[in-house]
Amino acid sequence: MKSLQAYLNEKVIEAGCDEAGRGCLSGPVVASAVILNPNKKIAGLDDSKKLSEKDRILLREEIFAQALDYGVGIVTNFEIDEINILNASFLAMHRAIDALKKCKPEHLLIDGNRFNPYKTIPHSCIIKGDSLFQSIAAASIIAKTTRDNIMSALHTKHPEYDWIKNKGYPTKKHRKAIKEFGPTPEHRMTFNLLGGENQLKLFK
Repeated sequence: MKSLQAYLNEKVIEAGCDEAGRGCLSGPVVASAVILNPNKKIAGLDDSKKLSEKDRILLREEIFAQALDYGVGIVTNFEIDEINILNASFLAMHRAIDALKKCKPEHLLIDGNRFNPYKTIPHSCIIKGDSLFQSIAAASIIAKTTRDNIMSALHTKHPEYDWIKNKGYPTKKHRKAIKEFGPTPEHRMTFNLLGGENQLKLFK
């Protein structure tokens, strides 16, 4: 496994930011902002999608223990339907940055190629940043595990949608359940829940 970069600019306090759940049909989008000590690398950090669930859980605890600060931001499915998923992703990151209480970041490292500026703090958008920078990888792990925990809890209310396994992503079983049982209050109604050109069937 390659070693991720500890910082983009070592002279400023950097917060890595990433989100999880943009492509899901149900549940919130969750973001995290993480400030790491650039002199204390955390072994095994990588893009959360490349890690096993077991490794993500272990690294989550290591990040909590080692991070100088971290924050989590959540935007509900209702807010996603109101402002669209792109803006919801930016809002989740803003809320995650708001949640930083111990350290004030002087620069933001954003995973992806777009971002709505946060107050007066400069930022850099980095494509596949969660595979390049430790702080963004850490943020991706916190965002992913937090959202997975939310979806696992929601699974107990709606077990027929199999959220314990698919976490709200558009699997065949998930879409089959939507077709059979209809959407729940947790579903994003502006998304194409059934796939193809079948969305209108939900409202007939």
